[in-house]
Amino acid sequence: MFDIVRFENPRILWLLLVLVPMVVYYVYRTLQGRAAIRLSTVRGVERLRHTYRYWLRHTPFMLRCAVVALVIFAMARPQSAEDRQNINAEGIDIVMALDISGSMLARDFQPDRLSAAKDIGSKFIFGRPTDRIGLVVFAGEAFTQSPITTDHVSLVNLMNQIEIGMIADGTAIGNGLATAVNRLKESDSPSKVIILLTDGVNNSGQIDPMTAAQIAADYGIRVYAVGVGSEGVAPTPTLNAWGGISFVQAKVEIDEDILRRIAEQTGGRYFRATDNTKLAEIYAEIDRLEKTRVEVENFVKYSEVYHGWLLLAIVLLVVEILSRYLFLRQIP
Repeated sequence: MFDIVRFENPRILWLLLVLVPMVVYYVYRTLQGRAAIRLSTVRGVERLRHTYRYWLRHTPFMLRCAVVALVIFAMARPQSAEDRQNINAEGIDIVMALDISGSMLARDFQPDRLSAAKDIGSKFIFGRPTDRIGLVVFAGEAFTQSPITTDHVSLVNLMNQIEIGMIADGTAIGNGLATAVNRLKESDSPSKVIILLTDGVNNSGQIDPMTAAQIAADYGIRVYAVGVGSEGVAPTPTLNAWGGISFVQAKVEIDEDILRRIAEQTGGRYFRATDNTKLAEIYAEIDRLEKTRVEVENFVKYSEVYHGWLLLAIVLLVVEILSRYLFLRQIP
């Protein structure tokens, strides 16, 4: 009731000035004094202690003033306000195409390339709550790990389940890109994006990378290509004579030329990540480039609250009448 932000008729509040003559008249009448009973002398009652009625004798008048003030407040139509927001988000459809060939276990990233890509990619996903995001993995072949979805928790769980060896080894960049395009071609989103992450050279698959890029361009899909790998050499896993895994210093080979051409063909960009920090910066840059369109409409709803003030005025009026004629009744 008292959560008031405005009065619909604030000029009515000038009527509160009527309380001034009321108080002046009451004080004047009280100072004038009026005997209820005429006595020849007051010596016998001078030392009597005052009862509660003496101290409360002004209560009816104060209650009457409060009633008048409350009625004036109610006439001014006090209103409370409720702020609301309508948020219209126009999301982006994104497919992350992730290379899971054996070389993604190279230790030039911490702890390795694949783990770093999964960790940083998961943070990117959680940072875009209004977008639909899907996941494609590729090595010698390609398949869809998750179609585009807004269930980002399930998507990240599926990303964490990715392991080297899920499919035959190799680097089929064309197949991976084409599979990602296939997930987006039916999308009606005004913005469609593929993040293609690989650390090698196309050496497998049936689809040429540039053919897949042309298909992406025809469907209005932008491709952000990310080459993963340090400059020079990196500790790379290899099978030893006993069938175990050993790490040898192998040259880092990324077909940057083809990745640049894919990005240019589709209106995207090419990035090179040489460590965890650089990869995180690349995802942050893509996040800035592909901003979700969000429209926020603010409006205020006002509600009448004068009912409570009138109710309180009625209650105080009843209390004033009862106190004047029952508890503080005077002898005429």
